[in-house]
Amino acid sequence: MGHLRTVLPADSMVPIGWVAVGDPVRILPPEDHDGIWAVQKNLDFPGYVFGLDRAAYGGPVEAQVTSRTGCG
Repeated sequence: MGHLRTVLPADSMVPIGWVAVGDPVRILPPEDHDGIWAVQKNLDFPGYVFGLDRAAYGGPVEAQVTSRTGCG
């Protein structure tokens, strides 16, 4: 699985179920939550996609996202 703002070189291989994240890319096993989050938090999904400030760690951003997308 690849993530937003991730650059995967053409000759790369991501094993089934593993996670490719970042630029330069890191390919991590799905159970490495801390390693994945260490890269993902800096990619700023809510800011890049929705223009929202990231909430404090563990804080909800879903209500803001769903109100902007008409899903909530």
